[in-house]
Amino acid sequence: MTTAIGSYPRRAGKVRDVYTLPGERILIVATDRISAYDVVMPNGIPDKGRILTQISDFWFDMLSVQVPNHLISVNMDDLPEDCRSDEIDGRFMLCRKAKVVPIECVVRGYLAGSGWKEYKKSGSVCGEVLPAGLKLSGKLPEPIYTPATKAEQGHDENINFEQAVKIVGKDVMVQLRDKSIAIYKLAADYALQHGIIIADTKFEWGFGSDGSLMLIDEVLTPDSSRFWPADQYKPGRDQPSFDKQIVRDYLDQIEFDRTPPGPVLPVEIVQQTRSKYIEAFTRITGKSFNWE
Repeated sequence: MTTAIGSYPRRAGKVRDVYTLPGERILIVATDRISAYDVVMPNGIPDKGRILTQISDFWFDMLSVQVPNHLISVNMDDLPEDCRSDEIDGRFMLCRKAKVVPIECVVRGYLAGSGWKEYKKSGSVCGEVLPAGLKLSGKLPEPIYTPATKAEQGHDENINFEQAVKIVGKDVMVQLRDKSIAIYKLAADYALQHGIIIADTKFEWGFGSDGSLMLIDEVLTPDSSRFWPADQYKPGRDQPSFDKQIVRDYLDQIEFDRTPPGPVLPVEIVQQTRSKYIEAFTRITGKSFNWE
């Protein structure tokens, strides 16, 4: 749930702890913390950090032919000696530093979440006009790029392409849109062959010290994407999923008011959530998750 690595500067997010190492490197450690409705729960999901890290490692490797990324290594031997510990084994990424582009790059292949709510009101999502008559969870004719602002606190805010251009410039936004849609399509096609629909996902990008644009953060995990089981897909309703929906449903059931502190999650909710993360890992990577 918490980490303490050497005397390096640490920035703690909701799920990950990021350490600044000497030179052009950072160490990202995924904890087992879980948040819902922007509140971190007091107990976590065992091995969640390892599962997310191993999924990101898989995708970074697969997509490296299409786009460069910030990942240097997930091998313990590549860390400074004072960073090495069994505690972080399997849950860290040694990465290049990047100047983060302050835009969340959301790609949607299906209509769900905030996209569905906006479509019902206006027939469009983030300025993208969509055909009439689409259903909840319906597949879009083509994936759409719907940027959002990166919020330091609270929720990110959906914006349109022109608003995003004012923040980072047109050349950068065109690159972000084209690269994000291209790798979403590749990943979605692959996942579908392995029984998972990637309904939507969020990419983050940054500039390296040489000025090149690279994929950063986590990528195509159940925490940054909507994963649906393809064999249970039925448009017109909410879909079962591989993410933390089980936790959200529990919090709704007990009428959690969405303000800290969060309640302790019951053992059965923790176990059900863990099994969903592991199933996503297994389907995507083709490997069993065994961690001693």
